[in-house]
Amino acid sequence: MSDENQQEIRRGDFARKKGEVVLREHEYDGIQEFDQKLPNWWLFTFYGAIAWFVIHWCIYYYNHTIQTDQEKIISQVEALKEKKAAALEETLSKLNDESMMTDWVADPGVLANGLATYSTYCVACHAADLSGTLVVGETKAPLPGLPLNDGDWKYGAKPMDIFKLINEGTPPESPGHNGAKMQAWGQMLTPVQVAEVTAYVISENPDEFPAP
Repeated sequence: MSDENQQEIRRGDFARKKGEVVLREHEYDGIQEFDQKLPNWWLFTFYGAIAWFVIHWCIYYYNHTIQTDQEKIISQVEALKEKKAAALEETLSKLNDESMMTDWVADPGVLANGLATYSTYCVACHAADLSGTLVVGETKAPLPGLPLNDGDWKYGAKPMDIFKLINEGTPPESPGHNGAKMQAWGQMLTPVQVAEVTAYVISENPDEFPAP
């Protein structure tokens, strides 16, 4: 290759003009590094990204045009609360002691759904047989929850009393059972699920809640 076709390579810290090839002065363990001036399209993209970051940062934190992640979460939580409140209101508008017995407890599909929800969320405290007792061999150990099949309804013996207890949890003024209080399951379950669990518990107590 002739000298005219060979590109001049000089030693230096960085390239100063377009097309210039520089072999940097820094060298480590026999490894040398080239440095060339970056193309304008890359530089414009880089500087544009910096400018956009500054503009977006000002809009995001000071102008309040764009919601922060915290604001998005708060608005979504509030929307969920409103949705659940509306669902609860709609469910309660059609629910009373009589309709619970005639429409919900008498429906096998409702009871199956209630059993599924109970088996998922309630057995840990009230046991699968609603006894509130864990039986291992000949050993019996009380669980945190009250028995639901002994006929003793501490917070009201009507169907809607049970619904309210499940939905809102142990009343604030109550010390709970052995110091343990039941959480407000209405914060996790839908009103329909709470009604289904209520119907299932009632169906397991036919002596206390005879069929109409």
